[in-house]
Amino acid sequence: MQKVPDGSSKILVAASGGGHWDELMLLRPALDRFNPVYVTTNARLAARDRVGDIRVLPDANRDQLLKGFRCFFAAFKLIMKEKPDIVLSTGALPGLFCVIIAKMAGARTIWVDSIANSDAPSLSGRIARPFSSLWVTQWEHLARSDNARYFGALL
Repeated sequence: MQKVPDGSSKILVAASGGGHWDELMLLRPALDRFNPVYVTTNARLAARDRVGDIRVLPDANRDQLLKGFRCFFAAFKLIMKEKPDIVLSTGALPGLFCVIIAKMAGARTIWVDSIANSDAPSLSGRIARPFSSLWVTQWEHLARSDNARYFGALL
């Protein structure tokens, strides 16, 4: 297990709006002591949850090619500007872009796959796996595969 950040590490956490954001907010009590930068696609959710240090990426999904390119380049610009040491994401595509770009820039990365995917990892999760320093599933039976860890469910 890797050591816990000592406070000098810059942490960026990313999630799309909706359920991905709600799952990320369940991790917030553990994350906030490290003063992370929060990234989402929906600023209203951040306001609802009283998240102060927020960055907003354009939303996109796999069926929206042009929006996907826009989101990728916005995520690239964000990661290059913030230069995080650690990136954590609960998904979906905007968070995946953050994980991939951060890993290629030398950051440690953590992917927490959605609890909604009980039969198999999500598509974003499967893509994120080779770019993840730590890949976490919320289903114990899915942790039996390579590089997957189970620590319990968020919900």
